[in-house]
Amino acid sequence: MAAMAESGVVTRPRLVLASASPRRLELLLQVGVTPVVVPADLDETPKPDEEARLLVERLAIEKAATVADGKDLTIGADTVVVVDGDPLGKPSSVDDARAMLARLSGRRHQVMTGVAVVCNGHSRSSVEIAEVDVRVLSAEDIDWYLATGEWAGKAGAYAIQGAFGLLVERIEGNYQAIVGLPLHTLDLLLDGYGRPLRTWSTASVGPL
Repeated sequence: MAAMAESGVVTRPRLVLASASPRRLELLLQVGVTPVVVPADLDETPKPDEEARLLVERLAIEKAATVADGKDLTIGADTVVVVDGDPLGKPSSVDDARAMLARLSGRRHQVMTGVAVVCNGHSRSSVEIAEVDVRVLSAEDIDWYLATGEWAGKAGAYAIQGAFGLLVERIEGNYQAIVGLPLHTLDLLLDGYGRPLRTWSTASVGPL
């Protein structure tokens, strides 16, 4: 997938991550993949009556398309927590986070992550859905978690890979989808362009 520049020099496509999320970057680094990070900046407000699944897929595509540059393979992702069909994005304040955690207490909710790869104006996308059971949270539990500061900038006001893991009873589905970037899904999308994740990896591992 190399391209010829005007100077006659062959240039190779880059793998670009259109996200400022350290969690998504860390998941890629764990498999030896180091993308170019170019965070997308766009309005993430849901459209009227937009379903959560359609929302995360649309935003993933738009994030990737916003920073996409021709031959590069650009990854976009978006995650929401869904309770009773209502998408919970990132809390705007500690009071907002407290209200979100109270809604999650003692019940099951869904986490939806949309993933997209854009290259040469073409996009491939998918949505991964996982379910999370949260134990009954006391006021002390919520105060303790809010004091960790982990809730800031997290969909649904929590990070499952952090302290909130102590408050989770059970999960069903892809754990990485809850973190924010299901690598299996991403690998399939990249493979559609002939460049699965292993072809970007510098890890010393055998064939996947």
